[in-house]
Amino acid sequence: MLIGEVARRSGVSARMLRHYESLGLVRPSGRTGSGYREYSGEDIRRIFHVESLRSLGLSLREIGRALDDPGFVPSALVDDLVRQTRERIAAETELLTRLRRIHATDPAGWEDVLQVVALLQALGSQCADVRQRAALSSGGEVPVPVEALVEAALGETDPNVAGALRWALARSGDGGPALLAEGLRSPAAVVRERAVQALAEMPGEEAAERLRDALAHPDAVVRGHAALALGTRGAADAVPTLIDMIVEGRNDTDAADALSVLASDTAAADRIATRICDRLAHDTTGAAARGRLTQALAGIPGTRVSGALGELSHDADRAVALTAMYLLRLRDAR
Repeated sequence: MLIGEVARRSGVSARMLRHYESLGLVRPSGRTGSGYREYSGEDIRRIFHVESLRSLGLSLREIGRALDDPGFVPSALVDDLVRQTRERIAAETELLTRLRRIHATDPAGWEDVLQVVALLQALGSQCADVRQRAALSSGGEVPVPVEALVEAALGETDPNVAGALRWALARSGDGGPALLAEGLRSPAAVVRERAVQALAEMPGEEAAERLRDALAHPDAVVRGHAALALGTRGAADAVPTLIDMIVEGRNDTDAADALSVLASDTAAADRIATRICDRLAHDTTGAAARGRLTQALAGIPGTRVSGALGELSHDADRAVALTAMYLLRLRDAR
């Protein structure tokens, strides 16, 4: 078969076939009387072998080794190809992410594009000061995409930079709460905590709704941050979790302060007092927990609490009784 026919049937150009011949990859077995290249069936099979190996990403030199060396073992080469392909996919994915983030800012011109690129590079800097400045400048004329801010916030280890990123997220507009909520599903506890801390500082009903969802999170740290944030926003949903925190001794002082904020009117104060008294009556976690619950009553106004403290002043646990009597004296002195 002459070279033109081979090219037509194989899809490999005549120019490439000549290149293969020059490299010694595929040499036509014969020549016609006029000197034209003539390929045998075995030559054509070798052409298809070359093309198959090229489709795997092998270089022509590697293909020659694979086809001509009887002792060639392909496993190491395939392993290397897998590694190279993964690295290439990672690099392309990173580039695609960066392009999407630039596109999300709707740049008006190349100057805007360059500013976004500079900010994205600064957020990924090894220098904490550079990252912090980038976060603080993200609310300028060309803002950093919220997706990039969330990614940076969830990965940030420096507390000052983390605070700047949360500040930037709180001013970033839509999209942040949903992305941070995805961070709550991370297998890494530290990432989940960063996500709920950032959510706690975000304004708006969407962030509040995500925090309400977090009250049922299996991670106690996430539940605690969500309850404290909701408590400061006046959300009664947080009360059960706040009381749990007091019982368990996790940020119990902050939890008690949040309960006092929530006890803003007589009805709310009575509901909170009733819950605390129920836990005091039925909790089996020990004297320390009952002591913390008694102390938490100090910030709750109303006659319901005064009555409860009167009863607790006769409690069998002397520490609880003394705490209740002290709180009663403080209330009487007001």
